[in-house]
Amino acid sequence: MNARQLLPLRVNQPGSPPRSFSQRSTTPGSVSARMRGKSLNGGANGDAVKMCLHTVVGLATLAVSWAGASEPLRTPTTWVQLPPIPDREGFAGAFVGVSGGALLLAGGSNFPDKRPWEGGVKVCYDRVFVLEEPGGIWQSNFTLPHPTAYGISITTDAGVVCIGGGDTRRYYTDVFLLSYAHGKLTTIPLPSLPEPLANGCGALLDSVLYVAGGTASPAATQALRTFWRLDLGQRNPQWQALPSWPGRGRMLATAGVQAGAFYLFGGAALVAGADGKPVREWLHDAYRYVPAQGWQRIADLPRAVVAAPSPTPLVQGALWVLGGDDGLQINLPPAQHKGFPHEVLAYDAQTDTWKTAGRMPVARVTTPAVNWRGRWVIANGEVRPGVRSPEVWTFQPDLTP
Repeated sequence: MNARQLLPLRVNQPGSPPRSFSQRSTTPGSVSARMRGKSLNGGANGDAVKMCLHTVVGLATLAVSWAGASEPLRTPTTWVQLPPIPDREGFAGAFVGVSGGALLLAGGSNFPDKRPWEGGVKVCYDRVFVLEEPGGIWQSNFTLPHPTAYGISITTDAGVVCIGGGDTRRYYTDVFLLSYAHGKLTTIPLPSLPEPLANGCGALLDSVLYVAGGTASPAATQALRTFWRLDLGQRNPQWQALPSWPGRGRMLATAGVQAGAFYLFGGAALVAGADGKPVREWLHDAYRYVPAQGWQRIADLPRAVVAAPSPTPLVQGALWVLGGDDGLQINLPPAQHKGFPHEVLAYDAQTDTWKTAGRMPVARVTTPAVNWRGRWVIANGEVRPGVRSPEVWTFQPDLTP
């Protein structure tokens, strides 16, 4: 099978998973209530699922009060751990998505021997892990075409579109589809990017894939202002350059889509330091792009956000930015870093306002967010600079009236 046979692709928009977990979340309670951890253990295989799943006690209840609302919008949210990736360190910058009803995690990087401040060397990987059921066992006898980290991954009905990324020496223009079915993983080439790219962000709007920002090489001292589109609904799609947002170039920004618009949140600009090496500048500006209308600056984020899980989940009409690096600990010795913010920021497009939507039990950066069977998945990622996690977390806001 080749790309021409697959195209056009049908795509899953955020919040529209193919099927749901076997047990739904707890019903909503008061703002002061604490949600108990839920094991996803229905049916005859419940005991086996209980053994595989790790549940959480004392989980977060998220409450949002929008401007102009007479009553707070209460969003109780259940967080649950799935089986961890079978790797001691876990991975940052992996491709994560859904294909054939299974959850895929591919590539990524870590420091397998020592922490970076101890002289550790970053390693990028080509391994692909597959979890067919929430209570199942990760399979890992699959590989990518080459080791890759910090690309963009987008789930479609045909599989996971993987865009760019690179290793410690170079970045790639590669774009390919990971398709999993009947225990077999297939890699199918798609049109290459116009130039090498890693650390960008992207999302799907209808059938069109949008990619914003990033860096062109590991030693880059300037982040990109590129904005590209690829229409997966066309038989022979090609990447097209679009006008850039009216702001600085950026890497590790967060993307989202809602109501016919693409959103770009935060990220980091790059400048050359006194030694010629790249120095990050944390950003908190935000933009909305509407096809045929162009870009518009929207309300700034309440704080800087870099490398938050992307694309953002869409919950009750709000785009949820999950944590992200705020840059406040940049001057701390790495070993003293306390981790990233647990705060959830919610953007309401109708009022152009941001609100704090509560706290998460864990905070991860440099990992995607993907909807799998009705729950949002945050797989692996960085706990703090240079430290990854093999954990796999899911959450589901309870939207029962």
